[in-house]
Amino acid sequence: MARTCTLVLGALLVVLSLLVSPIDCSGKHKAKPVSHKPAVPAQAPASKVSQKPAPPAKVNQKPAPAAAKSGSNRTATPSPSSVANGSGGWLSGAGATYYGDPNGDGSDGGACGYQTAVGKRPFNSMIAAGSTPLYNGGEGCGACYEVKCTTNAACSGQPVTIVITDQSPGGLFPGEVAHFDMSGTAMGAMAKSGMADKLRAGGVLRILYKRVQCKYPGVNIAFKVDQGANPFYFNVLIEFEDGDGDLSAVQLMEAGSSTWTPMTHNWGAMWRLNNGKRLKAPFALRLTSDSGKVLIAPNAIPAGWKPGKAYRSLVNYA
Repeated sequence: MARTCTLVLGALLVVLSLLVSPIDCSGKHKAKPVSHKPAVPAQAPASKVSQKPAPPAKVNQKPAPAAAKSGSNRTATPSPSSVANGSGGWLSGAGATYYGDPNGDGSDGGACGYQTAVGKRPFNSMIAAGSTPLYNGGEGCGACYEVKCTTNAACSGQPVTIVITDQSPGGLFPGEVAHFDMSGTAMGAMAKSGMADKLRAGGVLRILYKRVQCKYPGVNIAFKVDQGANPFYFNVLIEFEDGDGDLSAVQLMEAGSSTWTPMTHNWGAMWRLNNGKRLKAPFALRLTSDSGKVLIAPNAIPAGWKPGKAYRSLVNYA
Protein backbone atom coordinates (compact mmCIF):
# COMPACT_ATOMS: atom_id res chain seq x y z
CA MET A 1 0.00 0.00 0.00
CA ALA A 2 2.74 2.45 0.89
CA ARG A 3 4.51 1.54 -2.32
CA THR A 4 1.32 2.21 -4.26
CA CYS A 5 0.95 5.69 -2.66
CA THR A 6 4.51 6.43 -3.51
CA LEU A 7 3.87 5.56 -7.13
CA VAL A 8 0.74 7.67 -7.19
CA LEU A 9 2.54 10.60 -5.63
CA GLY A 10 5.35 10.24 -8.13
CA ALA A 11 2.87 10.21 -11.00
CA LEU A 12 1.24 13.32 -9.61
CA LEU A 13 4.61 15.05 -9.44
CA VAL A 14 5.27 14.21 -13.08
CA VAL A 15 1.92 15.61 -14.11
CA LEU A 16 2.54 18.75 -12.04
CA SER A 17 5.95 19.23 -13.62
CA LEU A 18 4.40 18.96 -17.08
CA LEU A 19 1.80 21.56 -16.17
CA VAL A 20 4.46 23.94 -14.85
CA SER A 21 6.71 23.56 -17.90
CA PRO A 22 4.47 25.51 -20.39
CA ILE A 23 4.40 28.40 -17.94
CA ASP A 24 8.19 28.54 -17.98
CA CYS A 25 8.22 28.38 -21.78
CA SER A 26 5.70 31.20 -22.09
CA GLY A 27 7.93 33.24 -19.86
CA LYS A 28 10.74 32.75 -22.32
CA HIS A 29 8.44 33.90 -25.20
CA LYS A 30 7.63 37.07 -23.29
CA ALA A 31 11.30 37.90 -23.46
CA LYS A 32 11.24 37.90 -27.24
CA PRO A 33 10.03 41.53 -27.50
CA VAL A 34 13.43 42.46 -26.12
CA SER A 35 14.87 41.10 -29.33
CA HIS A 36 13.00 43.91 -31.21
CA LYS A 37 14.67 46.64 -29.19
CA PRO A 38 17.74 46.69 -31.43
CA ALA A 39 15.39 47.60 -34.29
CA VAL A 40 14.72 50.94 -32.63
CA PRO A 41 18.33 52.14 -32.62
CA ALA A 42 18.76 50.57 -36.07
CA GLN A 43 15.92 52.70 -37.45
CA ALA A 44 17.03 55.87 -35.70
CA PRO A 45 20.42 56.08 -37.42
CA ALA A 46 18.73 55.26 -40.72
CA SER A 47 16.37 58.19 -40.18
CA LYS A 48 19.26 60.52 -39.34
CA VAL A 49 21.17 59.40 -42.39
CA SER A 50 18.21 60.16 -44.61
CA GLN A 51 18.17 63.72 -43.25
CA LYS A 52 21.82 64.41 -43.99
CA PRO A 53 21.19 65.56 -47.59
CA ALA A 54 19.15 68.48 -46.20
CA PRO A 55 22.21 70.54 -45.12
CA PRO A 56 23.73 70.44 -48.66
CA ALA A 57 20.49 72.04 -49.90
CA LYS A 58 21.33 75.05 -47.75
CA VAL A 59 24.84 75.10 -49.20
CA ASN A 60 23.38 75.26 -52.71
CA GLN A 61 21.49 78.39 -51.77
CA LYS A 62 24.62 80.32 -50.80
CA PRO A 63 25.53 81.48 -54.34
CA ALA A 64 22.22 83.42 -54.58
CA PRO A 65 23.35 86.28 -52.31
CA ALA A 66 26.61 86.49 -54.26
CA ALA A 67 24.67 86.90 -57.50
CA ALA A 68 22.60 89.63 -55.94
CA LYS A 69 25.74 91.47 -54.89
CA SER A 70 27.15 91.19 -58.39
CA GLY A 71 23.96 92.58 -59.90
CA SER A 72 24.06 95.57 -57.58
CA ASN A 73 27.51 96.59 -58.82
CA ARG A 74 26.51 99.15 -61.45
CA THR A 75 30.08 99.96 -62.34
CA ALA A 76 30.82 96.39 -63.37
CA THR A 77 27.37 95.72 -64.85
CA PRO A 78 25.94 99.02 -66.12
CA SER A 79 22.39 99.23 -67.37
CA PRO A 80 21.86 99.30 -71.15
CA SER A 81 20.52 102.86 -71.09
CA SER A 82 23.51 104.14 -69.12
CA VAL A 83 25.92 102.56 -71.58
CA ALA A 84 24.15 103.92 -74.66
CA ASN A 85 23.05 107.33 -73.44
CA GLY A 86 24.71 108.28 -70.18
CA SER A 87 23.72 111.61 -68.63
CA GLY A 88 25.06 113.91 -71.33
CA GLY A 89 28.67 113.91 -70.15
CA TRP A 90 31.65 111.91 -71.33
CA LEU A 91 31.53 108.21 -70.51
CA SER A 92 34.59 106.05 -69.97
CA GLY A 93 35.16 102.32 -70.21
CA ALA A 94 34.66 101.96 -73.95
CA GLY A 95 37.08 100.37 -76.38
CA ALA A 96 37.63 100.98 -80.07
CA THR A 97 39.08 99.05 -83.00
CA TYR A 98 38.66 99.46 -86.74
CA TYR A 99 37.70 97.14 -89.57
CA GLY A 100 37.95 97.22 -93.33
CA ASP A 101 40.40 99.33 -95.28
CA PRO A 102 42.55 101.81 -93.32
CA ASN A 103 40.93 104.73 -95.12
CA GLY A 104 37.64 103.01 -95.98
CA ASP A 105 34.05 102.92 -94.81
CA GLY A 106 34.27 99.68 -92.83
CA SER A 107 32.11 97.55 -95.10
CA ASP A 108 29.10 97.82 -97.33
CA GLY A 109 25.95 96.33 -95.89
CA GLY A 110 26.05 95.57 -92.20
CA ALA A 111 23.39 94.75 -89.65
CA CYS A 112 21.53 98.05 -90.08
CA GLY A 113 20.88 97.67 -93.81
CA TYR A 114 22.36 100.99 -94.95
CA GLN A 115 24.50 99.18 -97.56
CA THR A 116 26.65 101.50 -99.72
CA ALA A 117 25.14 104.61 -98.09
CA VAL A 118 27.73 104.34 -95.31
CA GLY A 119 30.45 105.62 -97.64
CA LYS A 120 28.40 108.44 -99.08
CA ARG A 121 27.02 111.77 -97.90
CA PRO A 122 25.88 112.39 -95.20
CA PHE A 123 27.53 109.41 -93.43
CA ASN A 124 30.82 110.01 -95.27
CA SER A 125 32.37 106.82 -93.81
CA MET A 126 32.24 108.28 -90.28
CA ILE A 127 30.53 105.19 -88.96
CA ALA A 128 30.98 102.38 -86.46
CA ALA A 129 29.59 98.99 -85.57
CA GLY A 130 28.30 99.16 -82.01
CA SER A 131 28.33 96.46 -79.37
CA THR A 132 25.24 95.54 -77.40
CA PRO A 133 23.50 97.68 -76.13
CA LEU A 134 24.74 100.39 -78.52
CA TYR A 135 23.27 98.40 -81.42
CA ASN A 136 20.20 97.65 -79.28
CA GLY A 137 18.78 94.93 -81.48
CA GLY A 138 18.87 97.29 -84.46
CA GLU A 139 16.93 100.11 -82.82
CA GLY A 140 20.25 101.83 -82.11
CA CYS A 141 20.94 102.12 -85.84
CA GLY A 142 21.40 105.77 -86.78
CA ALA A 143 22.34 106.97 -83.29
CA CYS A 144 25.21 109.45 -83.20
CA TYR A 145 28.12 109.56 -80.75
CA GLU A 146 31.09 111.79 -80.15
CA VAL A 147 34.27 109.85 -79.44
CA LYS A 148 37.80 110.84 -78.57
CA CYS A 149 40.98 109.19 -77.35
CA THR A 150 43.83 110.34 -75.14
CA THR A 151 45.57 107.06 -74.24
CA ASN A 152 47.80 106.80 -77.30
CA ALA A 153 50.55 109.22 -78.32
CA ALA A 154 48.84 109.55 -81.71
CA CYS A 155 45.51 110.63 -80.18
CA SER A 156 44.53 114.23 -80.83
CA GLY A 157 42.14 114.36 -77.88
CA GLN A 158 39.60 116.10 -80.11
CA PRO A 159 36.12 114.60 -80.50
CA VAL A 160 34.72 113.33 -83.77
CA THR A 161 31.13 112.31 -84.52
CA ILE A 162 30.25 108.82 -85.72
CA VAL A 163 27.01 107.00 -86.54
CA ILE A 164 26.04 103.45 -85.54
CA THR A 165 25.45 101.60 -88.83
CA ASP A 166 26.30 98.00 -87.92
CA GLN A 167 26.63 95.53 -85.05
CA SER A 168 30.05 94.79 -83.61
CA PRO A 169 30.86 91.08 -83.80
CA GLY A 170 31.91 89.12 -80.74
CA GLY A 171 31.86 90.22 -77.14
CA LEU A 172 33.55 92.99 -75.22
CA PHE A 173 37.25 93.09 -74.55
CA PRO A 174 38.24 92.73 -70.87
CA GLY A 175 37.33 95.78 -68.83
CA GLU A 176 35.03 97.31 -71.45
CA VAL A 177 31.42 98.41 -70.99
CA ALA A 178 30.95 99.24 -74.68
CA HIS A 179 32.84 98.79 -77.92
CA PHE A 180 32.98 100.76 -81.16
CA ASP A 181 34.34 98.88 -84.18
CA MET A 182 34.99 101.90 -86.41
CA SER A 183 35.68 102.34 -90.05
CA GLY A 184 39.32 103.05 -90.81
CA THR A 185 38.31 106.60 -91.73
CA ALA A 186 36.60 107.21 -88.39
CA MET A 187 39.47 105.74 -86.39
CA GLY A 188 42.00 107.88 -88.24
CA ALA A 189 39.90 110.99 -87.58
CA MET A 190 40.76 110.76 -83.86
CA ALA A 191 44.49 111.03 -84.59
CA LYS A 192 46.84 113.94 -84.67
CA SER A 193 47.67 115.26 -88.11
CA GLY A 194 49.80 112.77 -90.03
CA MET A 195 49.51 110.07 -87.34
CA ALA A 196 46.35 108.24 -88.43
CA ASP A 197 48.25 105.08 -89.43
CA LYS A 198 50.05 104.99 -86.09
CA LEU A 199 46.76 105.28 -84.24
CA ARG A 200 45.15 102.54 -86.30
CA ALA A 201 48.14 100.32 -85.48
CA GLY A 202 47.58 100.84 -81.75
CA GLY A 203 45.31 97.82 -81.31
CA VAL A 204 42.39 98.16 -78.92
CA LEU A 205 42.13 101.80 -77.84
CA ARG A 206 40.40 103.08 -74.74
CA ILE A 207 38.15 105.99 -75.66
CA LEU A 208 35.67 108.43 -74.16
CA TYR A 209 32.23 108.69 -75.72
CA LYS A 210 28.86 110.38 -75.36
CA ARG A 211 25.53 110.35 -77.15
CA VAL A 212 24.88 113.46 -79.24
CA GLN A 213 22.21 114.76 -81.57
CA CYS A 214 22.60 113.82 -85.22
CA LYS A 215 22.90 116.70 -87.69
CA TYR A 216 22.53 116.26 -91.43
CA PRO A 217 22.31 119.83 -92.81
CA GLY A 218 20.30 120.00 -96.01
CA VAL A 219 19.39 116.29 -95.89
CA ASN A 220 15.87 115.05 -95.23
CA ILE A 221 14.79 111.61 -94.05
CA ALA A 222 14.94 108.94 -96.75
CA PHE A 223 12.79 105.83 -97.13
CA LYS A 224 14.24 102.96 -99.13
CA VAL A 225 11.72 100.26 -100.00
CA ASP A 226 13.05 96.73 -99.63
CA GLN A 227 13.50 94.57 -102.72
CA GLY A 228 11.10 91.99 -101.32
CA ALA A 229 8.25 94.43 -100.69
CA ASN A 230 4.89 94.04 -102.42
CA PRO A 231 1.31 95.40 -102.00
CA PHE A 232 0.71 92.89 -99.18
CA TYR A 233 4.11 93.17 -97.52
CA PHE A 234 5.66 96.60 -97.07
CA ASN A 235 9.22 96.72 -95.72
CA VAL A 236 11.21 99.96 -95.64
CA LEU A 237 14.62 101.23 -94.50
CA ILE A 238 14.52 104.62 -92.75
CA GLU A 239 17.68 106.72 -92.60
CA PHE A 240 19.18 110.18 -91.97
CA GLU A 241 16.98 111.21 -89.04
CA ASP A 242 18.23 114.39 -87.38
CA GLY A 243 18.11 114.62 -83.61
CA ASP A 244 18.08 111.23 -81.87
CA GLY A 245 18.94 109.50 -85.12
CA ASP A 246 17.13 106.29 -84.17
CA LEU A 247 13.47 105.32 -83.89
CA SER A 248 11.37 103.56 -81.27
CA ALA A 249 8.15 103.29 -83.32
CA VAL A 250 6.84 103.74 -86.87
CA GLN A 251 3.22 103.90 -88.05
CA LEU A 252 1.70 103.90 -91.55
CA MET A 253 -1.47 105.52 -92.88
CA GLU A 254 -2.90 104.32 -96.18
CA ALA A 255 -4.53 106.48 -98.81
CA GLY A 256 -8.12 107.35 -97.92
CA SER A 257 -7.67 106.29 -94.30
CA SER A 258 -7.47 108.27 -91.08
CA THR A 259 -6.00 105.41 -89.03
CA TRP A 260 -2.35 104.95 -88.13
CA THR A 261 -1.35 101.30 -88.27
CA PRO A 262 1.72 100.29 -86.22
CA MET A 263 4.61 98.82 -88.17
CA THR A 264 6.88 96.14 -86.73
CA HIS A 265 10.61 96.60 -86.26
CA ASN A 266 12.04 94.02 -88.65
CA TRP A 267 15.84 94.22 -88.30
CA GLY A 268 18.43 96.97 -88.31
CA ALA A 269 16.76 100.17 -89.52
CA MET A 270 14.02 98.21 -91.33
CA TRP A 271 10.31 98.44 -90.46
CA ARG A 272 7.55 96.30 -91.96
CA LEU A 273 3.78 95.99 -92.23
CA ASN A 274 2.08 92.79 -93.36
CA ASN A 275 -1.41 92.59 -91.90
CA GLY A 276 -2.76 90.24 -94.57
CA LYS A 277 -4.49 92.99 -96.53
CA ARG A 278 -3.57 94.77 -99.74
CA LEU A 279 -2.14 98.16 -98.86
CA LYS A 280 -3.28 101.23 -100.73
CA ALA A 281 -0.65 103.89 -101.51
CA PRO A 282 0.37 106.64 -101.16
CA PHE A 283 1.52 106.10 -97.58
CA ALA A 284 2.14 108.62 -94.85
CA LEU A 285 4.58 107.57 -92.13
CA ARG A 286 4.62 108.74 -88.52
CA LEU A 287 7.99 108.36 -86.81
CA THR A 288 8.65 108.32 -83.07
CA SER A 289 12.26 108.94 -82.06
CA ASP A 290 14.14 107.31 -79.21
CA SER A 291 13.23 110.19 -76.89
CA GLY A 292 9.56 110.19 -77.92
CA LYS A 293 9.52 113.02 -80.48
CA VAL A 294 6.96 112.48 -83.24
CA LEU A 295 7.38 113.48 -86.87
CA ILE A 296 4.91 112.92 -89.71
CA ALA A 297 6.11 112.45 -93.28
CA PRO A 298 3.03 112.92 -95.50
CA ASN A 299 3.02 111.08 -98.83
CA ALA A 300 6.37 109.56 -97.90
CA ILE A 301 5.76 106.63 -100.25
CA PRO A 302 3.96 107.58 -103.49
CA ALA A 303 1.36 105.64 -105.42
CA GLY A 304 3.08 103.29 -107.83
CA TRP A 305 6.11 102.83 -105.57
CA LYS A 306 8.73 100.31 -106.65
CA PRO A 307 10.68 97.76 -104.59
CA GLY A 308 14.32 98.72 -104.20
CA LYS A 309 13.72 102.41 -104.81
CA ALA A 310 14.50 105.19 -102.32
CA TYR A 311 12.14 108.09 -101.70
CA ARG A 312 13.34 111.32 -100.10
CA SER A 313 10.87 113.03 -97.79
CA LEU A 314 10.41 116.76 -97.36
CA VAL A 315 10.84 116.68 -93.59
CA ASN A 316 13.33 115.97 -90.84
CA TYR A 317 13.51 116.44 -87.10
CA ALA A 318 14.32 119.99 -86.13
